[in-house]
Parts: sequence; structure tokens; C-alpha cells
Amino acid sequence: MLWARLRRYGAVPPLPAPGPCAPGRHTVRTGRLVLYTPQTQLDLLAAVAAGSDDAARRWLGMRDEEIVADARLRRTLVRMRPGGNHRRVPAELLAALELDPEGGEVLVAVRRDDGRYAGALQLDHVTGQTGGWLAPHARGRGLGAELFAAGALLGHAHVGMDTVHAGTEATNAACRGALTRAGFVPAEGPPRHTLRDGREIHAVWFRHRSGTPARCRAAGHAGARDPHVDPAGV
Repeated sequence: MLWARLRRYGAVPPLPAPGPCAPGRHTVRTGRLVLYTPQTQLDLLAAVAAGSDDAARRWLGMRDEEIVADARLRRTLVRMRPGGNHRRVPAELLAALELDPEGGEVLVAVRRDDGRYAGALQLDHVTGQTGGWLAPHARGRGLGAELFAAGALLGHAHVGMDTVHAGTEATNAACRGALTRAGFVPAEGPPRHTLRDGREIHAVWFRHRSGTPARCRAAGHAGARDPHVDPAGV
């Protein structure tokens, strides 16, 4: 079992600290987060694990096959620090992540204070819609606003979008507050939205605009495999 192997090794992945944007590789920094294009399978798995608990799934509508179901494995993954101790790790997790030329942007988030995996951010190239989630240890700290501010920055300053959109369930007060603090304002959108698990929600929508969109060195290259951007999450 993967969890048992990670536990036995006491492992922390030997991932390099992300540098500036490069072809196909974005890096976005906020006051307390670093977000970057996943570089290994472990990066992506930890990002998924951060949004696989029951509380996150409630808002994200993730299907069973899209999550890390084992609670112990989830906890192990989100305790890891990409730039930490370089002990042994299952080789398959350190394999380079294959990128999909048709995919949108998926960035893994890491806390700057302790280096732990903290969640994920997504941006759809076509619609300009962003969404994301935080790991349990990163919630309730005001980091949601930084996560969505990073989504706006990714769209405006890296992908060249003048408008970035986001949506959330009407009853998700934490997400609505985070979007507002990130500078998003209410926008028109369909009042009902169907999540990936088939649940229909009452949705509210937001937008973030910039008069000076720009593109970085990474723009126009491959995105991460199989992104999905539903209402913004947690």
C-alpha cells in the first residue's frame, strides 16, 4: 500500500523550489503562498489529497475516482514539504508529470511559513474561470483570499486574460468572503450549476478585471493533465 510505504520511509519528496516562470511552468507568489505548475506525480497527488476530505468534497463535488480516499494517506501527503528532507520516496511518485497541451492551468499551493502542501488552484484557458481548494491545515487562516488573488494574477499577468471568473455555492459564505477579499465583484451567471458528482447547486458568480493583461514565458505551452474547474471551492 502506498501509504504504508510512505510511512515506513518517513519520506519527504526531493522536489526543487520553483523558480521564475519557464515554458509550460508557471510560478505565482502571494504573501503566504507559493503556487507552481506541478512537476511530479507526487506534486499533483498531494494537491488532490488537499481537497479530498469530506468537508472539501461537499463544496467541490468531486467524484470518488477523483480523490485520495484513504484518510491516512491524505494526512501523510499534506504533511509533506516539497523542499524538505530528501529521503527515499516511491519512485513512481517522483516521475515527471506528463502535461496535456489541451489542459488548463493547475497549480499546486505550498505554505511559505512551514513549506507544507496547502492546496491547489485551477484556471480554464477558454472560459477564464478559476477555482481552488485548501488543505484542512490551511483553512481558517485567510489563505482563501490569497488563493483566489493568485488565480486572478495567473489569469491577468501570466495568461493574458482581461477578465477572470469564479463561482461558488450560494451557501458557501467562506468562499464568497474569500473571493470578495481577493477583489472579485458579483457578476451575472446561471443560478443553477451541476457539479461533477451530479449534485445541482444554487450558484453565485464573481469576476475580476484588469486593464493591463500580460503573458509570461509559460503562456501558450502545455497545461496540467485533466483540469476541472467547478465553482471555486474552499
